[in-house]
Amino acid sequence: MTDTSQPAYIVSTHTRASQITAVAAVALVTLLVFLPFFAGRGLIQDLFFILTMLVLAQFWNLLAGYGGLVSIGQQAFVGMGAYAMFGGVILAGVDPIPAILLGGGAALVVAVPTAFFAFRLQGPYFAIGTWVIAEVMRLIMAQVQALGGGTGTSLPRSATREMWATEWVAALFDVRNSAARDILTYWLALALAAATIAAIYALLRSKRGLALSAVRDNPEAARSVGVDAGRMKWVVFLTSAFGTGLAGALIYVQKARISPDAAFSVTDWTAYVLFIVIIGGIGTIEGPIIGVIVFFLLQSLLADYGSWYLFTLGIIGIVVMLVAPRGIWGLITDKTGIQLFPVRRRLSGGSLKED
Repeated sequence: MTDTSQPAYIVSTHTRASQITAVAAVALVTLLVFLPFFAGRGLIQDLFFILTMLVLAQFWNLLAGYGGLVSIGQQAFVGMGAYAMFGGVILAGVDPIPAILLGGGAALVVAVPTAFFAFRLQGPYFAIGTWVIAEVMRLIMAQVQALGGGTGTSLPRSATREMWATEWVAALFDVRNSAARDILTYWLALALAAATIAAIYALLRSKRGLALSAVRDNPEAARSVGVDAGRMKWVVFLTSAFGTGLAGALIYVQKARISPDAAFSVTDWTAYVLFIVIIGGIGTIEGPIIGVIVFFLLQSLLADYGSWYLFTLGIIGIVVMLVAPRGIWGLITDKTGIQLFPVRRRLSGGSLKED
C-alpha cells in the first residue's frame, strides 16, 4: 500500500564547505592557542590587534549588516568599556582581568538610554545621532579628574604587575612581565573573537536570526507576520554594545594607558571598522574576517605615509564598492557559490514514503 501523504522535507543550513570550515576553524584556534610557545612578541601583538578589530567589526556588522542599524558612534561603547575597566582598577582596586566584565556592563548600561534616543531617528539621522552621543560621552569623561581628565591616565604599575595569571604566564614562557601581559591579553582576545563568531553564527541560524533579517529587509512586512521589530532592534543594539564594551576594555588592558581622545576616537574604532566590514562584505560573517586581514596588510604597508595612508584607504574603499558592492567576499561567493558560514535555509528530501 502506498502512502500518498505530504512528502517529508528537511530544512538545513549547513553545506559541505561549512562542515570543512568547522573542522578547519577548530584546528586554527588550537594552533593559535599554542602559538605563543614558538612566536615572537611582535607577532603576538599583531594578532591581538587583528583579533580585537575583528570582534569590533563582527559586532558592527551584526548591528548594521544584519540589523539595518548603521551606527557611526560605536566608539562610545569602546570608550565607556575602557573607562569602566580603568575605574574599577583605579577606584575600586579590582584586578584588570575581571574588570573587563565591568567594561561590557558599563557599555550595556550606556546603550539603554542611547537606544531610547537613537531609535527615534531614522536612516542618516540615526547614524549622526549615535556619533553625537559618542562625542557627548567623550566630553563627559574628559571632566572626570579621578581618571585623568582630558590628559588621561595609566593603569597602576602594581595592577599590571600583579594581574591575574601574569606570573604564571611569565614563568611558563620565561618572559618578562610586560611580555606575559601581551600573551595573556592575546589569549583573551582569541577567546573573545571565537566566542563572538560562534554566538553570532548561532543567532543567525536561529528563528531570531530569521526574524532579524526580515526586520532589516522590510520592517513593515516583518511586523505583518508577527515579528516584533522593536524588540529585535533592542536585542541587536544591546548585544553589540556589550560585546564592543568588552573589546574596548580588553584593548586598554593591553595598552595600559587611556585618554578621552584615544578611547572615543571615531577614526580608530568606527571608521576603520566600517572600512573592514565594507571591503570584506557587509551582512556576512566571512566579510569582516577577510576585511580585517586586508586592513592589517594595508596598514603595515602604508602606515609610514602619514595622511596618504588614510587617503589610500579611502580610494581602495571606493574602488571596492564600485567593483564589488557586496565586498570581496560577496564577489567570491558570486563567482564560486561557496559559503563558509551559511545561514540561508534550504529544503531537501521530499521522497514519497511507502507503507
